[in-house]
Amino acid sequence: MGIFGKFFKKKNNIEEENKIQEELKQKENIKEEISKKIEEQEVKILEDENKDLTEEKKHDDCNCKSDCGENCACKNSEVQKENLNYNSLKENKIEVKEEKVNISERLTKSKEGFFSKLKNIFTSKSKISDDIYEELEDLLIQSDIGLKTTTKIINELEKKVKKEKVSEVEEVYNILKKQMETFLISENNKLFIEEDKTNIILVVGVNGVGKTTTIGKLAAKYKKLGKKVLLGAGDTFRAAAVEQLEEWAKRADVEIVKGKENADPASVVYDTLSKAEEIKADVVIIDTAGRLHNKANLMRELEKINNIIKKKNGDNFYESLLVIDGTTGQNGLNQAKEFNEVTNLTGFIVTKLDGTAKGGIVFSVSEELKKPIKFIGLGEKIEDLVEFDAKEFIKAIFEN
Repeated sequence: MGIFGKFFKKKNNIEEENKIQEELKQKENIKEEISKKIEEQEVKILEDENKDLTEEKKHDDCNCKSDCGENCACKNSEVQKENLNYNSLKENKIEVKEEKVNISERLTKSKEGFFSKLKNIFTSKSKISDDIYEELEDLLIQSDIGLKTTTKIINELEKKVKKEKVSEVEEVYNILKKQMETFLISENNKLFIEEDKTNIILVVGVNGVGKTTTIGKLAAKYKKLGKKVLLGAGDTFRAAAVEQLEEWAKRADVEIVKGKENADPASVVYDTLSKAEEIKADVVIIDTAGRLHNKANLMRELEKINNIIKKKNGDNFYESLLVIDGTTGQNGLNQAKEFNEVTNLTGFIVTKLDGTAKGGIVFSVSEELKKPIKFIGLGEKIEDLVEFDAKEFIKAIFEN
């Protein structure tokens, strides 16, 4: 190779290297843009949560509903200014009313959406055929029940129909109703709360699922039952999370332990459990970070927290609950799988079920992870966080 050949080869290598560097730079820019969008989305979620909380506070003085008229006291600018001042918030204790929630009414969207279509499959057919199973399969998948659980439901339904020699389409519908109940774990659905000891409830979940609000509702419920409740603000990476939990502590009239912003969450958990021993708390509910940069960080953080709890709690049982947004479908199931790998979950709380026309996430989570659902969220009020009962849930969604 002559001198010119070497020169051009070197030049080509330099150009190729520059091209690679440019591509790497472009990839980094794309990563930064994606991260920025994720952060903007999380900020919006937090703003929405705080807005909901503020709206609820705004109407406290007039005892009205959120859709009050122009003459309502909360329309007055001076009252509004006072109520919206977060730092000068007056003592606001929640009064939990013993009100029986009509689950069927709260699940109207699910009943009018997915389950009305489900019944239509059977009422529109005069005889049992493969069409019924095919339409049913499509509908179950669309309802967020997922392919794996749907396949099990269809296969077992076909076997049952053949075994019992069913000939009427209506009978197939009734078999399906009973069968779907078996895909919901009916044991250990209640929180394990013992008398005369400190009961620990660790709450995990991603940002935006209603985790902090759920903790506040649990605190108010147990306070109403006469328990001494203590909250631990373990989500130290989000200033808004600590502020929200502090607000709920005031509203529920319970104590809270919090650390400085970006403090080690495990240290806050340790301080919380030490405080629980000091005041002889009956129920301790601990919040955790909703988003860490990757699965390894999440695993390390939850491992540290669990180790602290075991150190302070010994071999005693404690609840580890994942909060899932019922409107997110298969994303919620994927979140459940991720958290189940990094911590020993004892159950789930599925929120916002009143706001979805599907609701199948309840079945897929229970069936695929073999863990019970402890509570479901059916609205904004304290009493709308309802203990889950499989029979009652099936009855509610299948009834007219």
